Amino acid sequence: MSHATDSLEASPKRRAILDAAAALFMAEGFGAVSMDAVARAAQVSKATLYAHFPGKEALFLEIISANCLKMRMMMDVALSGSRLPLEGALTELGQQWLRFLLRPQVRALHRVVVAEGMRFPHLARDFYLGGPQAVRGWLAGWLAGEQRAGRLRPDADLPQVAEQFLALLRGDLFLRATLGLVTEVEEGEVAALAARAARAIARLYGTAPDPAA
Repeated sequence: MSHATDSLEASPKRRAILDAAAALFMAEGFGAVSMDAVARAAQVSKATLYAHFPGKEALFLEIISANCLKMRMMMDVALSGSRLPLEGALTELGQQWLRFLLRPQVRALHRVVVAEGMRFPHLARDFYLGGPQAVRGWLAGWLAGEQRAGRLRPDADLPQVAEQFLALLRGDLFLRATLGLVTEVEEGEVAALAARAARAIARLYGTAPDPAA
């Protein structure tokens, strides 16, 4: 079982540690948070804290990995038993991913990494591997299934297709939200952005025009 899966099925103390650490990281940044502060906020002893996590880097990575896993599970559920054409499935995936990416907690953790990545390169690397790279790998795997089913061109470079789709989703809306210029994200804007990104990928790499296009 992965650490991310462990965190979803965490004991009450482990869950309290993760919740306290996430709140502290978002409020104070990575560098300013100590393991002592996490123990106090979680109301656990330092011995208990270190029994679960060797340091705050491990804590932050598990928070990121657990969020990433939750997102992939949401996308799996969204497409469970679905027979949507490529564009329709990508639209659903895009909406699920954007809704998750635009959550206040996810945006706050992203800001922490951007602000402190230069001072803590291991933090930036772990965030990249456990977050964006993991999502891209999951999406490339899903696209491979679409390719085997004949809905995606056989010559399509799957990692490139996954990267392009995610890049299309991370547009002006994500930038405004990250900068704090958006307080509440309109569902209609999310749906429209996901639909545009899905249409572009389907037209570039789909094997046939989408009937809904």
